[in-house]
Amino acid sequence: MTYEEALKELATSYGIAPQYTSISGQQVVASTDTLVKLLRAMGVDLGDSETPTGEEVAAAAAAHRAAQASLPLPETIAVVEGDPKIFNVHVHHGAPARVDVELEDGGTREVAQEENWSEPVAVGEVTWGEATFRLPADLPTGYHRLRLTSGERTHEARLIVSPARLATTDRFVEDKRFGVMAQLYSARSAESWGIGDFHDLGHLAEVLAEEIGADFLQINPLHAAEPLPPVEDSPYLPTTRRFTNPIYLRIEDIPEYGQLDAETRAEIQAAADVLRAGNTSAEPIERNPIYQLKLDTLHVLHELDRSPQRQRAFEDYVATEGPGLVDFARWCAQRELDQQWAERRHAIAPEITELAGFYMWLQFLCDEQLAAAQRRALDAGMAIGIMTDLAVGVHPGGADAETLRPWLAPDASVGAPPDPFNQQGQDWSQPPWNPAALPGAEYEPWRAMLQTVLRHSGGIRVDHVIGLFRLFWMPRMEHPSTGAYVNYDFEAMLGVLTLEAERAGAVVIGEDLGTVEPWVRDVLAARGVMGTSVLWFESGQGGEPLAQGDYRTLALASVGTHDLPPTAGYLQAEHIHLRERLGLLETDADKEDADDLHWQGRVLATAQAAGAFAGTGSADVDFHRAARDQRGSVEDLIVGLHRFMAGTPAALMVTNLVDLVGETRTQNQPGTNSAQYPNWCIPLADAEGDAVLIGDLATRDLLHRVGQASARS
Repeated sequence: MTYEEALKELATSYGIAPQYTSISGQQVVASTDTLVKLLRAMGVDLGDSETPTGEEVAAAAAAHRAAQASLPLPETIAVVEGDPKIFNVHVHHGAPARVDVELEDGGTREVAQEENWSEPVAVGEVTWGEATFRLPADLPTGYHRLRLTSGERTHEARLIVSPARLATTDRFVEDKRFGVMAQLYSARSAESWGIGDFHDLGHLAEVLAEEIGADFLQINPLHAAEPLPPVEDSPYLPTTRRFTNPIYLRIEDIPEYGQLDAETRAEIQAAADVLRAGNTSAEPIERNPIYQLKLDTLHVLHELDRSPQRQRAFEDYVATEGPGLVDFARWCAQRELDQQWAERRHAIAPEITELAGFYMWLQFLCDEQLAAAQRRALDAGMAIGIMTDLAVGVHPGGADAETLRPWLAPDASVGAPPDPFNQQGQDWSQPPWNPAALPGAEYEPWRAMLQTVLRHSGGIRVDHVIGLFRLFWMPRMEHPSTGAYVNYDFEAMLGVLTLEAERAGAVVIGEDLGTVEPWVRDVLAARGVMGTSVLWFESGQGGEPLAQGDYRTLALASVGTHDLPPTAGYLQAEHIHLRERLGLLETDADKEDADDLHWQGRVLATAQAAGAFAGTGSADVDFHRAARDQRGSVEDLIVGLHRFMAGTPAALMVTNLVDLVGETRTQNQPGTNSAQYPNWCIPLADAEGDAVLIGDLATRDLLHRVGQASARS
């Protein structure tokens, strides 16, 4: 075996794919340098030299085989209910082996042994034998424990039994619903402090339910950013995915606010009025001054006495979240103290423990206000309510990157390979889960994160759901073209997700756009995880726009996404013009525009053939020949396209809040930073560029037209 072959074999044993097929069908082979760096990122010992020798690669492979041969129980076993899975255990050669399942809710079940004629393996001075067992097929769902008894020795491991199919899914297959997706920061009311907040979230849900009959409100990730300014704008690059961003707190809704004296309240409101003045501006939102004023006010409120009932509620919350909350809060406290030292150069500072209590209290408040928003949504008649969003990963310098470091791969970065839309590839800078470390932690970090995120949500959208199966890694600080795919135990990752969603009664949406193997979609669909169908990206086997009746049933269907301009902007080729202005195009802009115009014409003609434009001025337009400025009313096109999507078999359909007011500006341009474009800072505005507040929505004719077109029959 050559050096390259041995290295590829070692990489494969750790789940690293030595090659992959690009979206254009080309085979891309990972370099030796990439494989070495990704193996080291997983914690594989390849010696100290930059390029390991053949002997060092062989030694690493031998160590991996020895570890597997001497592992008493698999570190974690994940199965679907009803699956009598077979697994192997290892005991000293000749020793007996018995395996029992200790059920989560009490009770014990013995596991049947199967025949196994594998030869014993010597590891050091011990010879290990292998035995095979088959799980009972009727185990209940839950987090159980496996106990291996071999003479005087006992070993334990986690057994995760997840539901065969989410109970929430089929409800909406039989009773199709629609909702609205919105960027919470952009949706402001007259009372907002310059940014949408949790009170606005509940208010927006009520308006959408009452005015157009929406059954859910899908929002951007609410994950926490840095504990104090300056903060990251992108909700998809948080400091933690488990805990919530306090910038969304409505200060006046905090019970302790009523304890302030009149003078202090007047001072706070005077400062807040300056921020409120920005609610009527369509200029990009500046988070730092908003967050600073909220933090200053929150520190004042934290010093006030809490009633015994409030204190008990806080203590109960802390107990529920456990050590993860404490670790996060202490990280936040340390960051604040570090900044105080750097900026003020004084040695006297609150103790870490005291300041950590403040950050735990902030999360308690976030939990309260999120719960209130969900109650308002459900009380207004929504069937699902708030649908939260789970980002792919976290900031490399954030809290999770430190507190979850043992289960991450900090020397690697997640991204996407080059493709036609992002021709330079993408580096999201996020450290990925380490698939070699998660089983030893019994997937507890993943489980704890989901439990917190799902607590007050009727649904969850999992960004880049293919990440439960594989992620595109690249060595940190290297170009995306150097990357390779790394595989995960999807039975465990998906199993924990579906088990937690089932317990929360939440619907699960997987963002499965881009290159996703058909078998992955089949697995997700079988488990009741809905996919994502976006009008502009859907095509049939012959490359034609997908016919209305051919859309997937198990999917959340939409006209666009947050990574595209709103429909009004997309129809005017803003997704091309913006990339050209930013220097992101590596192809001819005129050709891109012509190709896109042709595709849009075909999509619009498909919608027209389905009767989507009946009764509008666009009913008889020849979309194949018409130029963009001759297509009739853009609003008519927006309405017709939503009517087309509402008529698909998709169980859920969602419209974008920006489409309800005719906005044209892009919320996020992938592959850019804040110096290039104000990503995730664009407030809600209409086609004329005027800011739109939540209180104005009910008077918008387009909202009612699109809402009526989106209603499911």
